[in-house]
Amino acid sequence: MTSAADISQAPKPASASVIAQHAATLKALPFSDVSDFDDAARGFLGTIEHAKVTSAQGRTVWSLEPYGFLAEENAPPTVDPSLWRQSRLNMHHGLFEVVPGVYQVRGLDIANMTLIEGDTGVIVVDTLTSIEGARAAMELYFQHRGKRPVAAVIFTHTHTDHWGGARGVLDDAMLAAGVPIIAPNFFMEHAVSENIIAGPAMLRRAQYQFGPFLAKGVHGQVDCGLGKTMAAGGVALLRPTDLIIATGDVRVIDGVEFEFQMAPNSEAPAEMHFFIPRYRLLNLAENCTHNFHNLLPFRGADVRDALAWSKYLSEALQMWGGKAEAMCGQHHWPVWGRERIDTMIRQQRDLYKYAHDQTIRLMNHGLNAAEIAETIRLPQSLEGAWHGRGYYGHIRHNVKAIYQKYLGWYDANPVNLDPLPPVEAGKKYVEYMGGADAILKRAAADFAKGEFRFVAQAVSHLVFAEPDNQAARAMLADTFEQLGYAAESSTWRNAYLFGAQELRQGMPKTPPRSMPRETLAALRTEQLWDVLGIRLNGPKAEGKRIVLNWSFTDTGETFVLNLENSALTYVKGAQAADADASFTLARGTLDEVIAKLTTFPDAVDAGKIKVSGEPLKLGELMALMDEFPRMFEIVEPKRTVVT
Repeated sequence: MTSAADISQAPKPASASVIAQHAATLKALPFSDVSDFDDAARGFLGTIEHAKVTSAQGRTVWSLEPYGFLAEENAPPTVDPSLWRQSRLNMHHGLFEVVPGVYQVRGLDIANMTLIEGDTGVIVVDTLTSIEGARAAMELYFQHRGKRPVAAVIFTHTHTDHWGGARGVLDDAMLAAGVPIIAPNFFMEHAVSENIIAGPAMLRRAQYQFGPFLAKGVHGQVDCGLGKTMAAGGVALLRPTDLIIATGDVRVIDGVEFEFQMAPNSEAPAEMHFFIPRYRLLNLAENCTHNFHNLLPFRGADVRDALAWSKYLSEALQMWGGKAEAMCGQHHWPVWGRERIDTMIRQQRDLYKYAHDQTIRLMNHGLNAAEIAETIRLPQSLEGAWHGRGYYGHIRHNVKAIYQKYLGWYDANPVNLDPLPPVEAGKKYVEYMGGADAILKRAAADFAKGEFRFVAQAVSHLVFAEPDNQAARAMLADTFEQLGYAAESSTWRNAYLFGAQELRQGMPKTPPRSMPRETLAALRTEQLWDVLGIRLNGPKAEGKRIVLNWSFTDTGETFVLNLENSALTYVKGAQAADADASFTLARGTLDEVIAKLTTFPDAVDAGKIKVSGEPLKLGELMALMDEFPRMFEIVEPKRTVVT
């Protein structure tokens, strides 16, 4: 145990119990099967050195150079061997031929770009996270396949790593020329809303999921399961021009026929698959990847529907089983051969179905979420399939997501109905356990035995009761670290190691950030008002009533914004006769004000906003709004009291 006088910031070695666990993993899993490594390297045409992508200002937005340590074949004691294997597979980068006429750029982002050659140009499927990464991917493709016009862009689903780089593929001239942008139905609604309302909390929690502030290395971040990490460049959303509405829809794009299948509420709320008969190519987007996916990411989201997910894969088999010679997804590497493709889809189908059905079975036997996670075991046929391993999602947390989807957060035990919050509970636990010294003495003994899960629970109570107790912080950090070393799931590892880092070093310092204007422009005006509503500090608004009329000259919309009973509501298509003030402006001007590209008074002075009534009422309303911090405490008590 680390003493209060010697709290080392340096990582610790793996414990004997972690090393023993890794040895058991090496014996249990088929490490002699190297077919994935062959597939990941197949069709390689060329790459960028270290996959390095820079911005126009010279800032590195993506590079695999910090992951050079993964050149070592054997896993170190501080990384699970199965996760090490996945991390090495995700190091393959560059342009790859899937089949003649179909290419992928992999390893320049956490996601893939798929390029499908048509009669005259190239169809780009998913545009990576960043504009810089997408531009580099296109240049790499042109270098090896020749310059071709972009015939269309397809977004397979709504997550940012699949559309954020669109402006690196389509320039102003292409947009003006009407290059089609094709996406699944309800793409815009979900792309702009999924991370907006709870965005500040999600961004902070995502730091634990992806580990961006962890050092890359054998004691730190090694992978994200789906790929290495998140790109750091510019992001912009482009509105689709064509929506795929139903399974069976067909599009002929630049002479190439695409058959589509809808898969909503699977890995994303709006997602789709497609098959290309010309190339005998199947693309299942992010629903059939080389790992067990998340049913509820650590960052937070709506719980994903495992049953629907399984049914979409079953339907894909029914539609295209035995037809595809190659299958590529928007993460990881392709699979070739009809039998291998169909086997992988069946196993992935059954993976989600087994997790769903067995969770519900045990739930109906009366087990709660934690008990189900402790009880459930995958059948050997799935346990031994590399693509079923929990590098991103994991059976132990996916079953909790399924439980939450059906029964919610409450396990029906009244003790959990209204428990004390962490600080108050921590103080009582410390009192009941005989004080800090007694807890740390027992924790040290259990730590030595490798009982890290309970040590973390017990010492966390002490940290919340006494956040400045350096010995407690050191013990909890050391415990998180060992749990991270033991984890096969990349997200578990990142969460544990980042928790340890914050206990030792405190939270990273990050500057405040405004919502990008492009994102604001993509929001419907109703969504903007919803975002404003969640920022309203209800207690501060007690007893206030404010009514504001809004008229937008560019969209033709009118709204009444109403503050009453400490709630902010709105009515579309109306104007209030008794409004405190009325504002006439372009919706784009409001976007500029919110993005802090201008101020409201400056826009009024510039003639961009016309005001009647009492304009100070708007200032009074805005004074009631909270500014959300980018950082807040997670593994220790909140330092700022929120009211």
